[in-house]
Amino acid sequence: MKKIIQDQRLFFHTNQTKSISFRIKALKKLKSILQENETLLYEAIYIDFKKSAFDTYTNELGLLYKDIDEAIHHLKKWSKIKSVSTNWVNFPAKSYIVPEPFGNTLIIGAWNYPYQLSLAPAIAAIAAGNTIILKPSEVPKNTSRALATLINKNFSPNFFNVIEGGVDETTYLLNQKWDKIFFTGSVPIGKIVYEAAAKHLTPVTLELGGKSPAIVASDCDLKTTVKRLIWAKFLNAGQTCIAPDYVYVHKTIETDFLKACQKEIEASHFSFENQNYVQIINEKNHKRLTNLIDPNKLFFGGNHNIENRYIQPTLLNNITEDDTIMKDEIFGPILPVLSYTDLSDIIHKIKQRPKPLSCYVFTNDNSTKKRILNELSFGSGSINEAIMQISNSKLPFGGVGESGIGSYHGEHGFRTFSHYKSILEKPNWFELNLKYFPHSLKKLKIIKFLLKL
Repeated sequence: MKKIIQDQRLFFHTNQTKSISFRIKALKKLKSILQENETLLYEAIYIDFKKSAFDTYTNELGLLYKDIDEAIHHLKKWSKIKSVSTNWVNFPAKSYIVPEPFGNTLIIGAWNYPYQLSLAPAIAAIAAGNTIILKPSEVPKNTSRALATLINKNFSPNFFNVIEGGVDETTYLLNQKWDKIFFTGSVPIGKIVYEAAAKHLTPVTLELGGKSPAIVASDCDLKTTVKRLIWAKFLNAGQTCIAPDYVYVHKTIETDFLKACQKEIEASHFSFENQNYVQIINEKNHKRLTNLIDPNKLFFGGNHNIENRYIQPTLLNNITEDDTIMKDEIFGPILPVLSYTDLSDIIHKIKQRPKPLSCYVFTNDNSTKKRILNELSFGSGSINEAIMQISNSKLPFGGVGESGIGSYHGEHGFRTFSHYKSILEKPNWFELNLKYFPHSLKKLKIIKFLLKL
């Protein structure tokens, strides 16, 4: 690991990664490698999750291909030196901003979408002109191995390398000096990463999580709301950082909402056999999740099998803020439903929690939309939809407060892995004497005037 880090630093200093043609060639190569080895990638993730090829393409590989294509198409524009206006106090001069790569970057991926959450930031790092060491999560070991095999066999370790391992390897990597660290994962580990980065004053992007609420107003289109909400919640068996964690539904439609949710779950036929459901990642998380299912508050579901790491899509009702399931992010196929009558009350309750990664509002009332958007702080969200905001690369994806620092996707990813260098350039043929000694009231008056322009 030490040698790879040193070699990457030396390679970056050769300036080869700063070439636009070098970056585009690397992005095209990455896409080609992924496409040519889709079968290997499908097989690896199926062993880890029982995740189907359909789901792997639609919410992992397809998004990566789109990221690569967009980066290739827009890279020259994103990398272009941008001219800005110059204030009169600096006349005559020109001012411009130069995007430049940070340098040597460390990307630590997450286990729940092991391809997308590892390679999406890597694509942004390549586009910006950095070298990359990627540390995928060791939890889904087969996908980790697949990434290491494909990347390390096809890219020079001086430029892009995958290092596998667990806590020891990650700790070693975090103790090294980096020019940028990008981490996706839990809040507790995010704090460890942030602390390690602080020792070297390394800039970080933290994509974390939190309890993302969904608010279902009485005026919503109930059928469409439930269809979208159930799909979003139980995609990847709820192991999605921006999944709706819990739902506040207006008291007047609570019963209808619960019945509609049960009906939608049954109609969706979530199962491994139907290739629209996945396993819980490991036994530890399976036990944690099943302990959250209170049989006294079970409305639907609750069946589970630890041998297959299966938990049936589950609805809980009569939930209160004091219930155990409301303490931490669920990250599984359990949906607690709480009722409300006063919007002010739930806005207040959500504000008492750490700022969530996402928030979803289902209503046709403009005043309700505006109020929630104006009063609640969260990373990203949707109105009358859930989690699909992640598919629009024009929208920056990231958290706020405890749900994360920084954002990426599309040009926002390029910006995340770039430093924007500000330049003021002056000619030598003219020089005002205003700033030089001797000072005078007249000079000061002129300077004050110019600073106002």
